[in-house]
Amino acid sequence: MTDDPGTPPDLPPEPTLDDMGDYEKMGELERLEALADRTAEPDTDKADRDQVSIGRRLRQPRTIVSIVLPLVLMILLFAALPGFKLDQLPADIQRANKFLLLAAMIIFYLGFPLRGLRWALLIRGTGFGLKVRDSTEIIFSSWLVNCLVPAKLGDVYRAYLLKINSPVSLSRTFGTVFIERILDLFAIVVLGLAAGFISFRKGLPPQVQLVFAIGVIVVVVLAVGLLSMRNFGRRIIVRLPLPHSVVEFYDRFEEGVFGAVGLKALPVLLILTALIWVTEGMRLYLVIQALAFPGVEIGPSGAFFVALTGSLLTAVPFTPAGIGVVEAGVIGVLTIVYNVPPTEALAITLVDRAISVVSIIILGGLVYLISPLRKGRGLTEIPMPGPEPTV
Repeated sequence: MTDDPGTPPDLPPEPTLDDMGDYEKMGELERLEALADRTAEPDTDKADRDQVSIGRRLRQPRTIVSIVLPLVLMILLFAALPGFKLDQLPADIQRANKFLLLAAMIIFYLGFPLRGLRWALLIRGTGFGLKVRDSTEIIFSSWLVNCLVPAKLGDVYRAYLLKINSPVSLSRTFGTVFIERILDLFAIVVLGLAAGFISFRKGLPPQVQLVFAIGVIVVVVLAVGLLSMRNFGRRIIVRLPLPHSVVEFYDRFEEGVFGAVGLKALPVLLILTALIWVTEGMRLYLVIQALAFPGVEIGPSGAFFVALTGSLLTAVPFTPAGIGVVEAGVIGVLTIVYNVPPTEALAITLVDRAISVVSIIILGGLVYLISPLRKGRGLTEIPMPGPEPTV
């Protein structure tokens, strides 16, 4: 760096996924903040870290195992179980209506600007004017990471990208990501319950009743947890034998959680969250309509219920994008609850996952290669309104 205003500052290196992999081992929140600060400084010893960050992580044995093992197990399982006719799959998929599949992909990708707008509003609530375009690009890159590596590192990568491109605190960013996940869980449960009641007007199957019970418990636990954090969180933290840096981290985290969501912004955030999950349900519905299997009649409410169930399963952190877990869950719901034949259920699931995972890997990889944000070139902050003058 130099004091000469005419000389551009050195660009900070992109945080590597190897560095963020340490996040899984640390367990101490203050070490995350220290890692972010270390990452945000120039590193002259590593001239081209951005070229190896994701690639090196993908070559690690545990990442390869987390991707390959579920795929191999799925193939062996579907080949062994009766009812799955794998030789029939290619023909079934090729007969799909290409225009409806394109519509499904368009609907799916419309969700990213909505996610970008929601996160930009949350970040603005902390005092930084984040553009919707930049927030959308960061979220899209984080989805690429989630599709490639396990442990939901995409959320960590999102926080780091914002950290190296802006003055926003890492812990405060984690707070906005946390409240975003809470909004998503509320939406999945509420919309899933609504879709289930509409889809099963003649009576709820026992399996669906169990899902509904779990959903209600999740909503109650989340509500109690948020109220407890708001009213007692800091009191508990300061009484524990923790380093002062942990308390500071928690303070900024809580600011990100509750400072980002004001009463005025909450209705807009709820509407955006509902629209985001509508795109998820419509994607699966259009996939089902595109394949048009005889005897498979699943309306929009049923498609929403299945899609939201699959989205909930992506939270399982053992494999990238929940590979293996989501497919098994969605096929199970389709076959057991909606009586879809196994081969048709497998075709629906594979096509839907090709849109929501494979296309992200392809398009997200292109965005990653050309994005200046991964090199820490900074964001263009939009002006934020200052505090109203007191009379």
